[in-house]
Amino acid sequence: MSYKTHKFKFQIAYADTDAGGIAYHARFIEMAERARMDWSRGIKYPDNDLGFVVRQLDIKYSIPLLVGDDIIIETTPISVGAASVKIEQKFLRRGDICAIMHITIAYLGRNMRPQAIPESIVRFFE
Repeated sequence: MSYKTHKFKFQIAYADTDAGGIAYHARFIEMAERARMDWSRGIKYPDNDLGFVVRQLDIKYSIPLLVGDDIIIETTPISVGAASVKIEQKFLRRGDICAIMHITIAYLGRNMRPQAIPESIVRFFE
């Protein structure tokens, strides 16, 4: 199945960089989270569920991002399972892939245990 890609515009600020003006590696996680929050804005969670949490994360850095860079973070679901979703996030500067992140998010109930993703939420990803 093919899923829709969400695009999130972001500018690298001085606070995102190390002393050399290069985006600090850990800030990519925060930038990715902001992009996923923007992408998932329309999800309506049942009252008795907690929702999604990050279960696994892997990132490959290719090209440094610098202070002042305008980037686009593309968020695309890769696969939707019974209780988890695999997502790819690309950090793009002028069309060049600067980093790629793969994330698995798990769906949790109030008991803090994985549970089946409600059908209404599965449809959101389609």
